[in-house]
Amino acid sequence: MELLYWCLLCLLLPLTSRTQKLPTRDEELFQMQIRDKALFHDSSVIPDGAEISSYLFRDTPRRYFFMVEEDNTPLSVTVTPCDAPLEWKLSLQELPEESSADGSGDPEPLDQQKQQMTDVEGTELFSYKGNDVEYFLSSSSPSGLYQLELLSTEKDTHFKVYATTTPESDQPYPDLPYDPRVDVTSIGRTTVTLAWKQSPTASMLKQPIEYCVVINKEHNFKSLCAAETKMSADDAFMVAPKPGLDFSPFDFAHFGFPTDNLGKDRSFLAKPSPKVGRHVYWRPKVDIKKICIGSKNIFTVSDLKPNTQYYFDVFMVNTNTNMSTAFVGAFARTKEEAKQKTVELKDGRVTDVVVKRKGKKFLRFAPVSSHQKVTLFIHSCMDTVQVQVRRDGKLLLSQNVEGIRQFQLRGKPKGKYLIRLKGNKKGASMLKILATTRPSKHAFPSLPDDTRIKAFDKLRTCSSVTVAWLGTQERRKFCIYRKEVGGNYSEEQKRRERNQCLGPDTRKKSEKVLCKYFHSQNLQKAVTTETIRDLQPGKSYLLDVYVVGHGGHSVKYQSKLVKTRKVC
Repeated sequence: MELLYWCLLCLLLPLTSRTQKLPTRDEELFQMQIRDKALFHDSSVIPDGAEISSYLFRDTPRRYFFMVEEDNTPLSVTVTPCDAPLEWKLSLQELPEESSADGSGDPEPLDQQKQQMTDVEGTELFSYKGNDVEYFLSSSSPSGLYQLELLSTEKDTHFKVYATTTPESDQPYPDLPYDPRVDVTSIGRTTVTLAWKQSPTASMLKQPIEYCVVINKEHNFKSLCAAETKMSADDAFMVAPKPGLDFSPFDFAHFGFPTDNLGKDRSFLAKPSPKVGRHVYWRPKVDIKKICIGSKNIFTVSDLKPNTQYYFDVFMVNTNTNMSTAFVGAFARTKEEAKQKTVELKDGRVTDVVVKRKGKKFLRFAPVSSHQKVTLFIHSCMDTVQVQVRRDGKLLLSQNVEGIRQFQLRGKPKGKYLIRLKGNKKGASMLKILATTRPSKHAFPSLPDDTRIKAFDKLRTCSSVTVAWLGTQERRKFCIYRKEVGGNYSEEQKRRERNQCLGPDTRKKSEKVLCKYFHSQNLQKAVTTETIRDLQPGKSYLLDVYVVGHGGHSVKYQSKLVKTRKVC
């Protein structure tokens, strides 16, 4: 048996400047191997009972060795491709005789033993080609030196290997349930709900299991490391390290290897410039997302795009070992957007429109008579709304509208206008829209740039307040209303009061103060004042001013909260 150690040592000597012991399951040494798995990244030795990550250059095979010390020993070897398909085979090496060729009984020199090892093919036990997570399992294996040879013919890639002589007790990979499929239980326009069976590793063995869901638009993944490799694709140039050189943390990071234990003092290596003689790869950003949800086995994926196909994968992760198992993934296409009904606009008639939060609304205007231009009045009652206008498919207008806006559109005989309204993220939007080929008689009331109501604090008494507001050059009717409000004036009430489209017809008659006509050709003097009387001492009042246009359409100024003096 000592000869096995000599043989493996002769293989390791060219790879390292210092002697490295053969990994075994001997107590303290094995614990060291588990803590320092990074030592084996660039080694030809696979430690017993620890998963390693390593790399392959295209068309460049690599060999790894694993020791089985006694006959009739269980053996399990698992290979996980993390990017490209792999070709791999496991063989049992034929070892040279223990005595020397001259019959002296002394061991042969190390370099001669190494030559004998590499020249012999060995007995092939298992082979595989593909990108599945595949494993070799034997309940009784002979002692000896096992060789794992891997090859990638597509591109440079990396992979993971796990080998153990105690597969029954280790159980590092979570077990799949009897039904390993991910089920799609419901599909919406922007959501998909997934469900799957619980792992027996969590329910029976009481091991800590976390489920991670991966969503993308390309394909399902066979392993979590394949998904994470895709996620780590950089939008900058990736520099591939040269074979045979020691790898820096930068090299491992760009091959998708974890760099948590490699220290933060190498952060300046994050974006090195490509060096002469090294291959440069372009890694575009990919649309992929991973969400870990704990022990839940039902999850709703949200914020998806309508009428889009998505692929869903679920992985069980043993949080003690950080090793994972994949469910059989699923895919689904989200539902199409509900077809919008198009609202027909009548020439010169105001139309009330409600757009849902982040929703869309379509309106159509088809003038009956020939026209040179179309005037479009849009009154966004509360928040900003995106407006887009097309004439016979040609884009004429695309703007965000807040308050009242007027647009002049060039006409065309028999032209048809399609108006698209898109709501914002805050909440539902209310609008009043008027389209006409005769704007002179049907215009919305014009507003000054400043629609605030000014209150004069020095003129405030126990029973009255004096306010002022700006007018325009057009003669318009202004109506002022008051409403007593208490201390519990809620945010919802404040939001409602901001609605400029709520006209005087929504107010109680007892709240009306007065109506009057007012205008001034000199905008500098277009200011009017009014004193509201018969108020109660120490009370708060909400004041509103409405300007009324042709046809009775009104617009509300910004509300003003005032308070009378308590003592006079």
